Amino acid sequence: MDNHFFEQIFKNPLEQPNIPPNKVIFRWAEKLIQVLFPENGPKAFSTVEEVKETVSALELELYDIIAASCKLKNSDCKDAAGEFFAALPELYHILNTDIVAIYEGDPAAQSRFEVIRTYPGFYAICFYRIAHLLYNFNIPLVPRILTEYAHSKTGIDIHPAAKIGEYFYIDHGTGIVIGETSTIGQYVKLYQGVTLGALSVKKTLAGSKRHPTVEDRVVIYSGATILGGETIIGHDSIIGGNVWLTESIAPFSTAYHSPIITIRNHKETI
Repeated sequence: MDNHFFEQIFKNPLEQPNIPPNKVIFRWAEKLIQVLFPENGPKAFSTVEEVKETVSALELELYDIIAASCKLKNSDCKDAAGEFFAALPELYHILNTDIVAIYEGDPAAQSRFEVIRTYPGFYAICFYRIAHLLYNFNIPLVPRILTEYAHSKTGIDIHPAAKIGEYFYIDHGTGIVIGETSTIGQYVKLYQGVTLGALSVKKTLAGSKRHPTVEDRVVIYSGATILGGETIIGHDSIIGGNVWLTESIAPFSTAYHSPIITIRNHKETI
């Protein structure tokens, strides 16, 4: 091998922005989740002051993370960490609505504690909500690192730019894909294997509305695929398992996949 190959390896990292390792970024998010929900942490807080001190430390840590990443857009991000933490009460509120949706929607859920500690859907939603808030402050790359980490842990792929309302419920969750320009209303329930995707992946469509809109109180069962930026699932609708939709349906609709069933001759062997 000639020196040119080794020079490429040596120079490439220097051409990249000085972003902390992914582990530093997702560990920060995990610590934040443990503050909001101590049920997920190694220990409970002893005093209110201890909570405040921990939050202040996380704010400084976030500043260190985003100050490096914001160089991607030549932005001044010194205020973004403060703005993020100023929005922490609202983030906490909406995550608690998600807990309510999961607990009240799943007969198997025995307690709020169980939802927080064991449900992969809630874990993925936590990372998405944190990432989405950072995305709204125009922080580059960090939101995607967070949601892709949750994706790797849970099998649930939610783009941080997607817009999702309160009381969001993911049941089981494995294989769910929610694309960048998806819009989801309140009290929506998704089961495993649901895809809210685009009809085309052409690069020229970047920045356009490529993914569906799901209105309030919609239930989408496992394996359903809904595609297209102009596709709207009307409120209070039910989408059955394995349904394929590329066009809008009216509110209060039901859409089911009809399997083809044949009865074999009883003398046939499998």
